Amino acid sequence: MNCFIKRVYEIVNELKIPLIDERVYDKVSFSNSAAIASVKFKFEEDESVIRGFLGLAEYFHTVVIKRNDEFFIPHASILFRLLSA
Repeated sequence: MNCFIKRVYEIVNELKIPLIDERVYDKVSFSNSAAIASVKFKFEEDESVIRGFLGLAEYFHTVVIKRNDEFFIPHASILFRLLSA
């Protein structure tokens, strides 16, 4: 597990945000055609990007979904995405 993913897991546990990953689901897909907006966060060694992204899940009272090496927060018609640069 790379440092980026490990740090996201640590902060998710600290903030007690529900995270759904490959251990839980069989398959996950997102429909970008249903989204009015897609917002991308890029982690470039600044932890505040991770905290800001996860703060959205906390604010919207929703879950974080991990797919491969990316994290997603679906909310209404917006899809937030966090990836490592």
